Amino acid sequence: MEKLLEINDIYTSFNTHVGEVQAVRGVTIDLYKGEAIGIVGESGSGKSITMMTVMRLLDSNGVIKKGEVLFDGKDLTKLSEKEMENIRGNEIGMIFQDPMTSLNPVITIGDQLSEPLIRHKSMSKSEARKKVIEMLNLVGIPSPEKRIKQYPYEFSGGMRQRVMIAMALICEPKLLIADEPTTALDVTIQAQILELMKELKQKLNMSIILITHDLGVVADVCSRINVMYGGVVVESGTSRDIFYNANHPYTWGLLRSIPNPKLEVKERLKPIEGTPPDLLAPPKGCPFAERCEYAMKVCFEGRAENYKINEGHYSSCWLNHPYALEIMQDIKRSVG
Repeated sequence: MEKLLEINDIYTSFNTHVGEVQAVRGVTIDLYKGEAIGIVGESGSGKSITMMTVMRLLDSNGVIKKGEVLFDGKDLTKLSEKEMENIRGNEIGMIFQDPMTSLNPVITIGDQLSEPLIRHKSMSKSEARKKVIEMLNLVGIPSPEKRIKQYPYEFSGGMRQRVMIAMALICEPKLLIADEPTTALDVTIQAQILELMKELKQKLNMSIILITHDLGVVADVCSRINVMYGGVVVESGTSRDIFYNANHPYTWGLLRSIPNPKLEVKERLKPIEGTPPDLLAPPKGCPFAERCEYAMKVCFEGRAENYKINEGHYSSCWLNHPYALEIMQDIKRSVG
């Protein structure tokens, strides 16, 4: 398989009036052509900022301090803004978190969807209109000939989300970044959106990066998962690795917070106690150490290397050090 995207040791910060917020601190993620991967973690873990770094859509106070983002062999961090404009919406599409605020309320859906076709594909207005109607049909919006004349406020939340998917896919990009695409949707619409993304992936042979805090969502779509916390990737592996052989205490915490409908005796969900680290002054050790019930002295003194658990499965936890492996085995047996 050929790699489409390589994020190599990326550091992204924001300069604020109270200091430097180190939002992303050495993230490395790769993606193959035709593959779907997930990035999971709680709010503030750096998921969206990592993808905004890829898209070069950072606020004016945001800066990429170190690293490279290779997309189809090109380092996106080195491209000019004009060169990035030719890639955004054309080779890389993105579904943003809130479809209502991402759509322009005073421009019709048809005009908003036509714009990238006219801009990137040099289509005439009539050609673009025909393509827009085809795409709205593809994402399951009824009567698209009428709907293209309507405004975002005339669509339900689920329909607006479908419009956002259509907008991200209208130029048939090589990569689709979906940032919390099912947030605020009811479970029926969530299932429809996820099924739609899987179908389009097969039809268009595109790659997908799915950002979410919901492990249940990525289990259905993604072949590999990256778990982020405190601006770093703490564990990565196949979906099976993460769900059945999780290795990092933070991943265990995420899994314990998911209800299991198969249990005969219902158990209380166990929350992760504490709060995420302050990235104005990030800890020099493991970012999860303050909340980790298995933390050792070394966890507060430095970040662990990315230990290889098995082929394709890595975990940044000191419990995988040769001196602590016996402790890790005892913990994993008790965790189940």
